[in-house]
Amino acid sequence: MLKPSPEFEKLMEFLRERQFNAAITPIEQLRAGFERFAAAIADPPPVRTRAVDAGGVPAEWATAEQGIPDAAVLYLHGGGFGIGSIASYRDLSARIATEAEVSVLTLGYRLAPEHPFPAALDDAMAAYRWLRDSMPASRIAVAGDSAGGGLAVSLVVALRDAGEPLPAGVVTFSPLTDLTHSGSSIKTQAALDPLVGPESSRSYAHRYLAGHDPEDPLASPLFGDLWGLPPVHIQAGTAEVLLDDALRLARRLRDAGVSVDLDVWPEMVHILPFFAARVPEARAALRNGARFLRDRLDATAEVDAPTAPV
Repeated sequence: MLKPSPEFEKLMEFLRERQFNAAITPIEQLRAGFERFAAAIADPPPVRTRAVDAGGVPAEWATAEQGIPDAAVLYLHGGGFGIGSIASYRDLSARIATEAEVSVLTLGYRLAPEHPFPAALDDAMAAYRWLRDSMPASRIAVAGDSAGGGLAVSLVVALRDAGEPLPAGVVTFSPLTDLTHSGSSIKTQAALDPLVGPESSRSYAHRYLAGHDPEDPLASPLFGDLWGLPPVHIQAGTAEVLLDDALRLARRLRDAGVSVDLDVWPEMVHILPFFAARVPEARAALRNGARFLRDRLDATAEVDAPTAPV
């Protein structure tokens, strides 16, 4: 096993010094703190950005100089459905646009607790349909990290159930797929994860669900019927509390006959690609996800809505 890079070790020190309990911190303070944190580690490559209204939802395009024409990645940011923004994900979006050579639409979906479930899913559906007004589903991929990674899977399940054409593929970085937090890694990896603690994760889920059933597959896609979905790329690190959310999602998708590309990084932390400006492992992980997106968007034929198995 390769030893983690000095840059990664420095990042871990930086993260450990800034740990806090999201369960007892006001949401406004959490949001402001995350924006400062994201700005401190960002160094985005040059891309063209343009703010748009994506079906009634604020969004921003990131477009590299070279890119696949007439194709797009809909990006759903992380943050436990309660924090994160277009601004704090500008670095990652720009890097995906550059590495995957495709325009990335980052969505500023509504956040909890002001807008609990299913507001984020409704906004993702609206943005996907807005993209579909200008391009076929085969020219769209969906990506997201953490809560946004789980939301990406929930979005595709909802589209399938609505009988709509599905995107060419899905990329999830450290997806949050189980809001009941029943995976064993929520406990076993707690001492290793400097980003997400068990109580913090539960507090974000509580804000988002607002009393809704945590096993609803549109909130926790791990509990959904996953047949008929497009190919999925799943990334995770072994040092994160949500590792089992990723591993169990991969198993459930394969059991449903879905093509899965599982990319697990030893000793790495939550949403590794988010740190691509600082850490070589993060840049390598991001390239893997970008390669998957490029490969999926090479398709040109319309993808029909799948037929339910009998």
